[in-house]
Amino acid sequence: MKKLDGKIAVVTGAPATSSVYSATKAAVDAVTKSLAKELGSRNIRVNSINPGVVETEGTHTAGIALGNFRKQVEAQTPLGRIGQPQDIGPAAVFFASADSAWITGETLHISGGLR
Repeated sequence: MKKLDGKIAVVTGAPATSSVYSATKAAVDAVTKSLAKELGSRNIRVNSINPGVVETEGTHTAGIALGNFRKQVEAQTPLGRIGQPQDIGPAAVFFASADSAWITGETLHISGGLR
């Protein structure tokens, strides 16, 4: 059988704020670990990225990155700010690169310290 090679990086949303959302995020993390075990023998790595609140067009539309809510999030975040897309992108590139060749089944929290 031909040995495969691949990389899978899953990005899940912002910090969990409700029971359903929390359960969904936990499920993605569990599936990441399970798939890493199942696919490791085929040299396919599976990792996930859990970003905090990131300023995007979507967070502006939803009002998350604006006004008082933004101030609350920034006050609760140890690094004191909302994330930017460029805070997340390098992690995805890292997981897709040979630099992470011995990393699988991991969840990386890029959240400014907010969990």
